[in-house]
Amino acid sequence: MSHPSQFESDGPQQLVMITGMSGSGKSVALNALEDAGYYCVDNLPPELLTDFISVERDHHVPKMAASVDARSLSSLPALPQLLRQISASGVEVKLVFLDASDETLMHRFSETRRRHPLSTPELEHHVALAKAISVERELLQDLRDLAYVLDTSLLRTTQLQAAIRALVAAPNSALTLVFQSFGFKRGVPTDADFVFDVRMLPNPYYERELRPLTGIDAPVAEYLASKAPVQQMFDDIKDFLERWLPQLHNDQRAYVTVAIGCTGGQHRSVYLVERLTEHFSRTWRPIKRHREVAVADFALTRW
Repeated sequence: MSHPSQFESDGPQQLVMITGMSGSGKSVALNALEDAGYYCVDNLPPELLTDFISVERDHHVPKMAASVDARSLSSLPALPQLLRQISASGVEVKLVFLDASDETLMHRFSETRRRHPLSTPELEHHVALAKAISVERELLQDLRDLAYVLDTSLLRTTQLQAAIRALVAAPNSALTLVFQSFGFKRGVPTDADFVFDVRMLPNPYYERELRPLTGIDAPVAEYLASKAPVQQMFDDIKDFLERWLPQLHNDQRAYVTVAIGCTGGQHRSVYLVERLTEHFSRTWRPIKRHREVAVADFALTRW
């Protein structure tokens, strides 16, 4: 392993490491980073990471991205310590873990008819695939615990690309706060650290003129702002987070994702994510994302 001094340069380099489950969208994420001006390498063995950074430093390339997955079995255990060393040397490091449900991964591999990199040919395909996914989860768990986790099970390609762009645009800080709206009818996001169920609140869906709108639109926001239970829910979530976010920050947590769910993920949850993002932008630098809303799915809140 090279000495940390080899990473020193005139300006800070940025490294985005993409890892996660096979079939979760790592290629899509790398394509988004390449479009954003990052020099990208797919499936880079971790033992070559220091050399990769040094070469790009010599070529005056400030923004780099690389993906690594379970195919690098022998060197995966050393990656967390290696990333800490690289970060300590002055390189801005962001570790992103793309995940998806087992059912989604099974479906994607069946659709593409690709073989999972850890599957064994002597087993029947379905059995081999299920076993490979289980083994891969276990192998990558340590990396997942350190990373910003993004559940791609229900994301469109454009949503995943937008999420990656928002993340890399966020300034490096001790804790990245993410607010996400979602609809329970499509399932709870697996990347959430905290989940708040707001289905008991007054529902704009039952107001004919509000049904086609979302919580981003002023008429829906005005309707919900006039309802006392909605304000109480906002206050309760706000007070909970204001109490515990400093503790999470002091505990060296890098990422916290707060998911707000209503039935369809269009009105109540979207409105509360908008309000919470606005409120916490005064003290943190949150990212917001709306899983079920097609327009402006992901955004970085600027100071």
